[in-house]
Amino acid sequence: MMEPCDRLQEARRKAGYETAVDAARAYGWGESTYISHENGTRGIKPRVADTYAKAFKVTPEWLLYGKTKKTSQTMEARPTVPLVGYVGAGAAAHFFSDQGPLGEVPAPDGASDSTVAVEIRGDSLGALFDRWLVFYDDVHRPVTSDQVGKLCVVGLQDGRILIKKIQRSRTRQGLFHLLSNTETPIFDVEIEWAAKVLNMVPQ
Repeated sequence: MMEPCDRLQEARRKAGYETAVDAARAYGWGESTYISHENGTRGIKPRVADTYAKAFKVTPEWLLYGKTKKTSQTMEARPTVPLVGYVGAGAAAHFFSDQGPLGEVPAPDGASDSTVAVEIRGDSLGALFDRWLVFYDDVHRPVTSDQVGKLCVVGLQDGRILIKKIQRSRTRQGLFHLLSNTETPIFDVEIEWAAKVLNMVPQ
C-alpha cells in the first residue's frame, strides 16, 4: 500500500522533476526537509501537504490519504504561492527554508508554478518595506548577465540570503558587489544563486 511519501515521489516525478533536490530547489524548499518527506523519515503535515499539492497539481487529500482524485479539478478563487523563508535586505539575514514551506500567501499577477515568496525582515530597504512580501521564480546558479544591475534575491556562500542590486566586481573576476539604497555596499562576494525580484507587496 502506498504511503504519503510514495505518493509525493510519484507527484514530483509526474510534475517533471527528476530528483527530490530538483524540486526543492525549483520551489525554494529546504532540501533536507523535502527529502525527508519523500523518503518517509518525517511525516507530512497537512499545511505542508497543501503546499506540495499546489506545486505538483494534485490534491492534498490524495497526497496524505490517497482517497480522492489525484488531480485537482478546481482552481481557488485566489491562487497562492509558498512562503519559503524570511530574508534580510541588510548585511545580516536569516532564511528559514530548512523547515519546509512556512505557509501560503496570495500569488501576484503573472505568477508561475515555480513562483515563491519570502518575507522581508528589517528596514535596510527603508522602514516602509519591513514585512513586505518579495516574489521570485527564476533561480540561476551562477548569476546570469540579465541579473546584473537588477534587484535580486541573492544567496551567498556563507548562507546569507539578501535582497540587493547586483553589480560585477571590477577587480575580481567572478565576484560581485551588492548594493542597496540605505546600507553600505557589500564588496567582492561570491554569489551561490540569484533570482530577479518579480514583485514586492505589503502584507
